[in-house]
Amino acid sequence: MAQLIKPGEQAAIADGVRALDRGALDARVNRWIHALRELGLSTGDAVAIVAANRVETYEVLLACLHTGLTVVPVNWHLTAEEMAYQMEDSASRLVVTDDARWGTVQAAASAARLLCFGPQTEALLAGQPDTEPEDQVCGSTLLYTSGTTGRPNGVVNGLFATGAPFRRVGALSAYAGTALGVPEDGTTLLAGPWYHSAQLFFSLLPLLRGARLVMRPQLDAAEILKTIEAEAVTETHLVPTQFVRLLRLPDRGRFDCSSLRRVWHGGGPCAEDVKRRMIDWWGPCLWEYYAATEGGVATFISSSEWLERPGSVGRALAPTVVEVVDDDGRPCPPGVSGRVFLRRRPERDFHYHNAPEKTAAAHLEPGVFTYGELGRLDDDGYLFLTGRHQDVIVSGGVNVYPAEVEAVLLDHSSVRDAAVLGVPDDEFGERVLAVVEADGLAAEEVATTLDRYCRTRLAGFKVPRAYLMVAQLPREATGKLRKQVLREWFT
Repeated sequence: MAQLIKPGEQAAIADGVRALDRGALDARVNRWIHALRELGLSTGDAVAIVAANRVETYEVLLACLHTGLTVVPVNWHLTAEEMAYQMEDSASRLVVTDDARWGTVQAAASAARLLCFGPQTEALLAGQPDTEPEDQVCGSTLLYTSGTTGRPNGVVNGLFATGAPFRRVGALSAYAGTALGVPEDGTTLLAGPWYHSAQLFFSLLPLLRGARLVMRPQLDAAEILKTIEAEAVTETHLVPTQFVRLLRLPDRGRFDCSSLRRVWHGGGPCAEDVKRRMIDWWGPCLWEYYAATEGGVATFISSSEWLERPGSVGRALAPTVVEVVDDDGRPCPPGVSGRVFLRRRPERDFHYHNAPEKTAAAHLEPGVFTYGELGRLDDDGYLFLTGRHQDVIVSGGVNVYPAEVEAVLLDHSSVRDAAVLGVPDDEFGERVLAVVEADGLAAEEVATTLDRYCRTRLAGFKVPRAYLMVAQLPREATGKLRKQVLREWFT
């Protein structure tokens, strides 16, 4: 077991239970590399990881990425059957887990017929040297999208290349520092599950560049503020639902958040009022991005730019070019909404693992792909998202974009969260349904109150025809709404 941090020493990584300085972390990673190689794994092999936000998780993650292995981060909330699917689809040869998930993961590993290491990992590492291994090369990740239809698909991204020399990491690290402000110092807080792409890369890249990484197994809004104050956090990644919960804490003003230099956010639309209140509270440290697992960050915008162009998700980050096209693939002029596509060099493209049809559907041509959104560009190239292409509701022959209706609902003081979808209607084909989480309204008041409010902000054909109040919408920990799950509630 690597030593714990002694009083006065600075931890490179800490999870509230265990902390390691950089020397101890390096030794542990080296032992993992030797152990993985002894198990017969070699460049290109896949390793699934089903574990919490823990120091040990990052040990094995870093070991894989330093020895040419493909890391398959697995959502720890999945069932054994769902885990087994990802393990089999990715051709994983090994799965590593922690004590809390041992039973479920062992069942999944058995179904997928692969090795499983959990509570016995310390015995696995005990006999391994901590010397620097030879012939280290870049590993990669295979992240599975949450999926809108059918089973999720793994994303193979051209930004990362298994077996590439480590100068590739240096180039990526330098780009992250210049383009996204990823620091070389300070303290980064991981405030969401590491297995999601944004949380993974906005925690891993600062750690690799030299910043300290602090994480916790689970953080509610109050714990986020406590940790920011106690650890003097300088950078973190949050999602809009976390902003809403933070703002609703009655005693939030007692926490000192002045150490924050940069808060990255994305993962879903952020209501304008919510973002303004966060900037008023924390200052101009919020940086919003538009991204997806498929291609990473496409656009970026500072707080000051956003205040000048409320609702924008920013301008394209070079070398990405943002293009908005109509249904025939022709460029749309500024101010006109269409499908949002991203143009990159073909070698920086992506594909879905074992899903060529889905890959083709996401591409206009090689190197030109979409995350599925609709949007418009202004005269200065700033992107405004207006909805998702596949989520358009056609009611009575007229298009209604759920994102627009959701933004209005989220501005109501009683609405905690909202989702809008189309449900079958004999007369209009589809009708607009709003599903909301609300405070201070009785169930029988929701429809009347919100209908009256929406009619002051929306054209009549966009106003929901029905409202349903629920305790909690089905969202990923990233804040991404699982609309397929939501639709299943009404089928």
